[in-house]
Amino acid sequence: MLRIFEPTADGSGTLYVPQLDEHYHSVKGALTESKHIFIDMGLQATEAAHPHVLEVGLGTGLNALLAWQWADAQQCPVHYTALERYPLSWQEVSQLQYAHAAELEQIHTAPWEVDVVLSPYFTIKKVECDATSYLQQQAGTPLFDVVFFDAFAPEKQPELWSETIFQSLYQTMHPGGLLTTYCAKGCIRRLLQSIGFVMERLPGPPGGKREMLRGRK
Repeated sequence: MLRIFEPTADGSGTLYVPQLDEHYHSVKGALTESKHIFIDMGLQATEAAHPHVLEVGLGTGLNALLAWQWADAQQCPVHYTALERYPLSWQEVSQLQYAHAAELEQIHTAPWEVDVVLSPYFTIKKVECDATSYLQQQAGTPLFDVVFFDAFAPEKQPELWSETIFQSLYQTMHPGGLLTTYCAKGCIRRLLQSIGFVMERLPGPPGGKREMLRGRK
């Protein structure tokens, strides 16, 4: 798919996919959105001493980069599993010109399917796969404390917002595990509730969407 660089309101960049008419991040601020939704409301909020994080949609690697920075700053060991069906090349990502580009390059050039230790506090495993199939294979084995659900919007990738995938996610999470997403649609909140998540509507990122969702197992 063609991907086009676009700046966002907070000065950080994102990629636009004309085929889907969709951006990888909020145009109101890519960095602001990711930090608020996935770090502040997700990783920062977990009670796990050594969090295991699952990201559905590695994308540009921004969420992984922010999780790495958080782990090092807190000196808290984080194991990060990222699922991606359509990996971006480093050449595509490098044009975003994020700070800490060297670390972001390490994320994108790390080998797939194996644990890669990037710092004393951050280990990543990238899995190139169909998320639904992967999660169904893992279902029934609690593995994760925090889930970053960062797929493209439900109207763009409806197959990733199905009851099947959320049931599988629920089954792979430890009790007390958190799932965070930028999506605040009522139908998604009700679906997650029907599966067993205790749902919260939380304020969205500064200058961005009014609300976001967080579910707790």
